[in-house]
Amino acid sequence: MGSMGFTVTRTSQSLVPPSSPTPAETMPLSVIDRVAGLRHLVRSLHVFENGRRDDGNNAGGESSPATVLREALGKALVDYHPFAGRFVVDGEDGKVAVACTGEGAWFVEATADCSLEDVKLLDHPMMIPKEELLPEPAPDVDPLDIPLMMQVTEFTCGGFVVGLISVHTIADGLGAGQFINAVADYARGLPSPRVSPSSPPRDAAIPSPPKMPAPPPKLELLHLKYFTVDLSPDHISKVKSSFFQSTGLRCSAFDVSVAKIWQSRTRSILNLAAGDNNLAAGERTVRVCFFANTRHLMLPPATAGNYYGNCFYPVTAAARGVDVASADIADVVGIIRDAKARLAGDVARWAVGGFEEDPYELTFTYDSLFVSDWTRLGFLEADYGWGTPSHVIPFSYHPFMAVAVIGAPPAPKVGARVMTMCVEEKHLPEFRDQMNAFAFAAGDNNN
Repeated sequence: MGSMGFTVTRTSQSLVPPSSPTPAETMPLSVIDRVAGLRHLVRSLHVFENGRRDDGNNAGGESSPATVLREALGKALVDYHPFAGRFVVDGEDGKVAVACTGEGAWFVEATADCSLEDVKLLDHPMMIPKEELLPEPAPDVDPLDIPLMMQVTEFTCGGFVVGLISVHTIADGLGAGQFINAVADYARGLPSPRVSPSSPPRDAAIPSPPKMPAPPPKLELLHLKYFTVDLSPDHISKVKSSFFQSTGLRCSAFDVSVAKIWQSRTRSILNLAAGDNNLAAGERTVRVCFFANTRHLMLPPATAGNYYGNCFYPVTAAARGVDVASADIADVVGIIRDAKARLAGDVARWAVGGFEEDPYELTFTYDSLFVSDWTRLGFLEADYGWGTPSHVIPFSYHPFMAVAVIGAPPAPKVGARVMTMCVEEKHLPEFRDQMNAFAFAAGDNNN
């Protein structure tokens, strides 16, 4: 496989089973795990600049990254044995479950005929298509039935890229990060993961409220365009200071980033979507949604810190489009924070069936923006023995939902990298101008 003169060659592909026997059981899933919209593939690339270690202090010695990761994966699959199973439909109640068969995760080894420097550490725009660095599916297995697939591609410089594909049903972002750090702990020679998995029966660990009515999901195909920009810490700090001065309250870099993306997107849509009828367009309700970790609200303290199943709640902020578009950015931050402040109450209401419709059954329309934060999931801390990744590239995009992913730019850059597929082509110039105006105001560079 070649691209722009660079070739990636897959040298081996096989299943990696747990390195010792694991329980053979069918694991019921929680009501959150079983949300239909989570049965999708989550793809990401993890870039490690140094793949040569010569101090001999790690379990693999001079072994290649692929060899070390393969062995470590087998060990981690003992602790996290559902990752080695297969999704099935339980015949008794027709619900999705995990058959803990021990068949294993799909593992691919590959080599590239270039250095990571040759491809600019896979910075945007990528010089190797992501499909070459992500694992090809296992033969005779539906990709949606196998919880985890991994590819390790070694470059001529000694650096390597870990390509991951997981099914969201098995774990949320924090849970997937916890699992990957367990693999990293074994790769560094630790006798056990620093965080042992807590996996009480999922259908008992998470509340299971009375079934609420939910309309069939509306999956309108959107023709969304990719755009990425880096936001500097300086400018984010200015907005945080402005918010504090006007309210006496603190806000996070996440709050600022979400507010700016939402406002920029709303302005771009209102300016062009309405034509001459801009006033009517401004009356439309626009929404932004993100998933908040709820382990502290749903689980006992002894379990909360290391539960790796899905444990989140969709937080939605809504307002008239004209109000989001015309507000001071600090006021938009306030709308985001007000939605977050309702989290505990909303979770308590949901747990007893207190909503008319199931809040987990989301509505996908062009007026709704979904934001995913990849900065605090643990992937940036995963060290297989050669240091932490210089770059993590998520691909959380779907043709029926407008998405913005907040990540980190490649080291040594600092700040937030905003990766989006959230506007159609006719709205892209205005959205790009709005986001660049925010980024450039602090002297940052657009990517």
